[in-house]
Amino acid sequence: MKEQLQKYLQCRLDQCVLNDRDVVCPKIERKKELASKRNAEIVKVIGKGWIKKTVEHGDHTEVLYQTQLTYLVKQLDLFYIEEEIESRIATFAEKKLVDDREVDVVYEENHDAIDVFSDERVSYPYTYDRQKAVQYAERWWNSYNPAYKQFEVDCTNYISQCLHAGGAPMRGYPNRGRGWWMMHNNWSYSWSVANSLRLYLTHSTVGLKAKEVYSPDELLLGDVICYDFQGDGRYDHNTIVTGKDAYGMPLVNAHTTNSRLRYWSYEDSSAYTPNIQYKFFSIVDHP
Repeated sequence: MKEQLQKYLQCRLDQCVLNDRDVVCPKIERKKELASKRNAEIVKVIGKGWIKKTVEHGDHTEVLYQTQLTYLVKQLDLFYIEEEIESRIATFAEKKLVDDREVDVVYEENHDAIDVFSDERVSYPYTYDRQKAVQYAERWWNSYNPAYKQFEVDCTNYISQCLHAGGAPMRGYPNRGRGWWMMHNNWSYSWSVANSLRLYLTHSTVGLKAKEVYSPDELLLGDVICYDFQGDGRYDHNTIVTGKDAYGMPLVNAHTTNSRLRYWSYEDSSAYTPNIQYKFFSIVDHP
């Protein structure tokens, strides 16, 4: 089984850079189409994988495994490296690989009720250091700071850590529905839940504050993008801007599906739908 998985991974890697290859992986084809749309191309890719678990089901076997893909992307005169971690399931029948797919990510969608106005008469002065926020995002894009709790759906927790590393102050403890904080093995909903952070950034007037802008090219390094994949008004995912492409469009880091310098639109994601909606938040540097 391991040899077949290695062969399939190599076919996917070849598909990234060779135009005459058969489409063995729809996701890779989406990534190439997105690159072409941006006047970019994947000029080299390397990958590695490791098996996490094997499950026997009588007439077939499922293998849960992960891959790390590293892409060298060229766009005009700019070269940069994009990275991502995939979780995948391979199905074998009679010891032959019959199916292989990326695991669908289930994003957390609960606990929207937050009170962002309770501390309006309290001052929380700070200066947002964008460089430190980005440095933190780069350091921990594919690992987990042991100083914080790790969540199965970790995207918002990771973004909150990045913002805090940039100097954004916590407030609201110990009320989980108030403010934005994590301490003493407890945390606010806005710290860890995607839609709650979106609501907090929309309404907060003290402490960590943000200004909503309406085009991604207005964002700076250290700013935040929120994603509503279904377009139903509930935001499912958050990323932090850690780079810009040759046209000044954001490249982002994220957790849950751990990614580094990914193009902001997520059109190559299995979670993407034509109904997707975005919110673009520029963090206020000096409240």
